[in-house]
Amino acid sequence: MTIVLKPIRPKKISEEIVEQIKGLISSGDLKPGDRVPSERELASMLGVSRPSVREAIMVLDAMGFLVARQGGGTFVRTLTETSIADPLAKLMEKKDPAMLRSLVEVRMGLESWSAYLAAQRADEAEIAEMRRLYAVMEKQAARGGWDSEIDAEFHYVITAASHNSLQMHILDSIHSLFHTTIQVALMEFYRQEGHIQRLLTHHREIMEAIAAREPELARQKMMEHLAMVEEKMSQLLSS
Repeated sequence: MTIVLKPIRPKKISEEIVEQIKGLISSGDLKPGDRVPSERELASMLGVSRPSVREAIMVLDAMGFLVARQGGGTFVRTLTETSIADPLAKLMEKKDPAMLRSLVEVRMGLESWSAYLAAQRADEAEIAEMRRLYAVMEKQAARGGWDSEIDAEFHYVITAASHNSLQMHILDSIHSLFHTTIQVALMEFYRQEGHIQRLLTHHREIMEAIAAREPELARQKMMEHLAMVEEKMSQLLSS
């Protein structure tokens, strides 16, 4: 029996950097859209040369993990964006009620589980951010309704608090599509008396269930909230 062994090749420094950054993305410590430290900062943090960092960034960019923006730094890429977001975005251009309803159904699955996990895993900073965003919604509600960007951000923080990196990448890849359902739903709810307060109550109950570390209650409250949104999309479909 002939045994063929290959010589062990020491890893280049840039390869070690690539593995470390990939690990941070996989663990969720670096989230979709996060800005990666500059070459100078990374070199200092890792105790390596800037050319090694530059080479690692180029490799990660080529692999699709990072994206460099001219004059704006380097950011974590949404790992699923090219396969999901672009085709669906084209379908959503006309805000078709049937597609909106389908997206809400997807949200029900993803976000109810995010709320469940967030109630188990959210740290104090994430809960504080939920409370900050809720306070903004509450203040804006007194003037007739809140900005859809704030609503979308509130939901995104909950998913981030799940500390499930794949969940975050999936949601981020269709974040703009979720935002569309929020925009349409809010416009419809604002036309009906009492619905602003109901929506505000939903968001508070979800937040409090997460803060109280009650996973099943958080999941239930998120489902109740999105069921009301789904009902609104169904009404638009039948009108």
